Amino acid sequence: MGYGVDGWSIFCLPQSDGPVTRFESLGLSPPILRALDGVGYSVPTPIQEQAIPPLLEGRDLLGCAQTGTGKTAAFALPILQQILDHSTPGRPVIRSLVLCPTRELASQINQCFTDYARHMRCKSMVVFGGVSQRPQVNALRRGVDILVATPGRLLDLHEQGFIRLDNVEFLVLDEADRMLDMGFIHDLRKILKLLPRKRQNLLFSATLPKNIQSLASNLLHNPVRVEITPQATTVEAIEQRLMFVAKADKRRLLTHLIRELKPSRALVFSRTKHGANRIVKNLDRDGIEALAIHGNKSQGARERALRRFRSGDLSILVATDVASRGIDVSEISHVINLDLPNEPESYVHRIGRTGRAGQDGCAISFCSEDEGAYLASIEKTIRQEIEVVEDHPFHSDTAKAAKGRKSSKPQQSGRNRPNSRGRTNRGYRGRGGSKGPRR
Repeated sequence: MGYGVDGWSIFCLPQSDGPVTRFESLGLSPPILRALDGVGYSVPTPIQEQAIPPLLEGRDLLGCAQTGTGKTAAFALPILQQILDHSTPGRPVIRSLVLCPTRELASQINQCFTDYARHMRCKSMVVFGGVSQRPQVNALRRGVDILVATPGRLLDLHEQGFIRLDNVEFLVLDEADRMLDMGFIHDLRKILKLLPRKRQNLLFSATLPKNIQSLASNLLHNPVRVEITPQATTVEAIEQRLMFVAKADKRRLLTHLIRELKPSRALVFSRTKHGANRIVKNLDRDGIEALAIHGNKSQGARERALRRFRSGDLSILVATDVASRGIDVSEISHVINLDLPNEPESYVHRIGRTGRAGQDGCAISFCSEDEGAYLASIEKTIRQEIEVVEDHPFHSDTAKAAKGRKSSKPQQSGRNRPNSRGRTNRGYRGRGGSKGPRR
């Protein structure tokens, strides 16, 4: 169903008990369908179901969806289909350019293109900084149809004459909100000047703040807008908890939680790179293995940490907001915000790393005496108060008073009844413990 609102064509799916849509009905060719079958895809996610048909028609698109909703396939599949429909003889040239903010996300997107195009004569590659450019240059010389890149390295290679963008037919900006937050707007403007004026533009973002809407208005022509969930809402399966703690006690509380919960995979967020390093150092001092990923780490170190975390060999990964973009791990049991983000949208993105793929998850946030304003902004954005847990050894009334509101008192019945140690069962839970996922 499509209808116009304020100059946008918005596609929404009606709630229906009718037949389930399958990829075969979306107009994708057999080579792509075979690849999807090989990776276990049969039923498109909502953003794929809504985005693919208008994209195959050549429409520009603004997509808003949280992480884990299938955004990559939503833009990769129609691009591959159009390249397949209009294949050109000879050495490949860059027909599609995908820009994203981090190396991890760029690698992830490129791997998706590779998986989906395994039965096509279509080459994709990724370029990003922090590594030698020689292998990237060699691959570019052999020709490529789809280029996934971070803005800085792309401009470097273009200025050296290794990249030409005058044949680009499809431009994708993924995680556009984070690219603007990271200061890529000037690089983006330079790149846009290098592209043909006639092209299809796709912009995807987890949130739609005013600067993104301004960019979309300037970049997109008569676009379709696909919005899967309301902005800044949180996944219902995620159990959110708040702990007031003195700033000096945060790291001791973190150690306490990890020992109590024994999480299968916990993603710990720090506001700064140096803070992430300190968290890892302190956990190591307490006998808990953890690794950090952030912009100061080499690409090799980041990939090794992610590989161990994804395989389950590493239980605790510490990240900054920027580095977390591109962490595609479906079984993160806990997200712990050791530092509250100063942007409420980042809170939504952080906790969306758990509770994915139909599983439930737990998000625990620490709030110190200097973070009350951040907490108020987050709760205003998500339109709810996060349940407070006072039943921990580092509770701070001073930090609580900084927020200026009362915490909810646990009821003395059901799963909130105190146990033999005087604790309630509701405070926080781990999937690695006795309580399993909710159904």
